[in-house]
Amino acid sequence: MRAAVSDIPTLIYRRRDLSLFVVSRFISTCAMQVQSVAIGWQIYDMVRTPLSLGLVGLCQFVPMFLLTLPAGDFADRFNQRRVASLAGGLQATCSALFLGLTLLVPHTVWPFYAVLILFGAARGFAAPSSQSLLPFLVEQDRLPRAISISSSAFTAAVIAGPALGGFLYALGPLSVYVLCIAGFSAAAIIVSRLGGRYFVPEASLATGLERVAEGVRFVRSRPVMLGAVSLDLFAVLLGGATALLPIYARDILHAGPIGLGFLRSAPAAGAFVVAFYLTRFQIANRVGAKMFATVAVFGVATIAFGLSTWFPFSLLALFVMGASDMISVNIRSSLIQLATPDAMRGRVSSVNMLFVGASNELGEFESGTTAALMGTVPAVVAGGIGTLLVVAIWMKLFPVLRTVDKFTDVEAVT
Repeated sequence: MRAAVSDIPTLIYRRRDLSLFVVSRFISTCAMQVQSVAIGWQIYDMVRTPLSLGLVGLCQFVPMFLLTLPAGDFADRFNQRRVASLAGGLQATCSALFLGLTLLVPHTVWPFYAVLILFGAARGFAAPSSQSLLPFLVEQDRLPRAISISSSAFTAAVIAGPALGGFLYALGPLSVYVLCIAGFSAAAIIVSRLGGRYFVPEASLATGLERVAEGVRFVRSRPVMLGAVSLDLFAVLLGGATALLPIYARDILHAGPIGLGFLRSAPAAGAFVVAFYLTRFQIANRVGAKMFATVAVFGVATIAFGLSTWFPFSLLALFVMGASDMISVNIRSSLIQLATPDAMRGRVSSVNMLFVGASNELGEFESGTTAALMGTVPAVVAGGIGTLLVVAIWMKLFPVLRTVDKFTDVEAVT
């Protein structure tokens, strides 16, 4: 018997698929955060220079920069679930390599950088396929709330991951990497089991390069999209202090690896509180102005953290940084997803992830390099001031983004 037309949405969209997606994102993000704590501490313990931490970000950024846009085209031409699953398997392989290096050459730093390059390549393929998948799992009118739920899982993992990584690393790095292997593997298996709606691409004679260029042109032609992703790029690029947290934990706040775990978790704790709030109460109006305001708060909190020498106040500043950043992320993600047609989701997601990856991983390199040149505290404070300048400049460059009132207005202004 054929299903009634009214039953079709129920057959296409299942609560099970969104739940599985959220679980997989939590597990993979938690594994990534646990691993990040271990790698940062291990490398800084071997080399003891801020630049060595900056290179951790650079080694991941370069392959992500080169592969993210082609990966977006892959996500539009092939099954996103399969691409994300294979990328998760490669991340598990990298964790296994870190485990082997810790056992065989624990005091030689360059092999760790080499594996970080491979890990960056895996992230380059995982991010666009995973981000473009969510609109195929829920109805469009539920998408902003689904983004908030997914963000809640992400930030919960960013809270739990660093703290867990700090405690596990205190017991020894081997336990960290065993957990990461299991986590990335489990997430990959879960993603491969997702159902939901499938997008069947139209036949096209365009080359891969032409399709990638089409995605870039799509974002460039829409001031709201371009303004949102570039604001995130330059604000976090200048204001990110995460790469320097091992220095603060060891040399400024004297908190040790467990303290480092709490410092890494504090921004996520703020983000989680906001994300949970947004699952119940969506931002209803003045979304553009609120996005600029929260990025400015992020800059002020960065300055406060940079100047702090008291551990509790440092945690509070990082908490505020995470809370303000989550509001910005929720607005940006909702604007982009609601303005993107199905045929472009993978490529637009890849452009967005390229900007996000640049702001995070390239930001780590920028922070490490600047700290090596002018000192750790001046580098963080200067970054916070730079974020405030970016907000002022972007409000002038993208007035249409500043004046967006409701999410439903995005199609009219793009």
